[in-house]
Amino acid sequence: MSDCIFCKIVKGEIPSTKIFENETVIGFKDLRPQAKIHQLFIHKSHTKDINDLAKNDPKELSDVFNAIRTYTMNEGLEKGGFRVVTNLGPNAGQTVFHTHFHVLAGEPLGHFGS
Repeated sequence: MSDCIFCKIVKGEIPSTKIFENETVIGFKDLRPQAKIHQLFIHKSHTKDINDLAKNDPKELSDVFNAIRTYTMNEGLEKGGFRVVTNLGPNAGQTVFHTHFHVLAGEPLGHFGS
């Protein structure tokens, strides 16, 4: 999509602080961190949300989660724990409509769910 900020990051049209990249996925620092470590992971191909991604090409979902696994293991984040979050739609807080996953870590995170 020509007006998608994350697609522009993939193309190198907008700078980002990349923390991970392979042939299908990019990870970069969130500009408005909600934790000491707050990274975003996106597939290089555009889908609007997790349902769109899972419906169109479920392999892309595993591409992203394998990238998150590689990054968190390389950084030792599994020792202290981390959270992976995605939002679907404006009511859930989605502001960029390119499927993305937040990886939060580096400090105690508030209790969420059970």
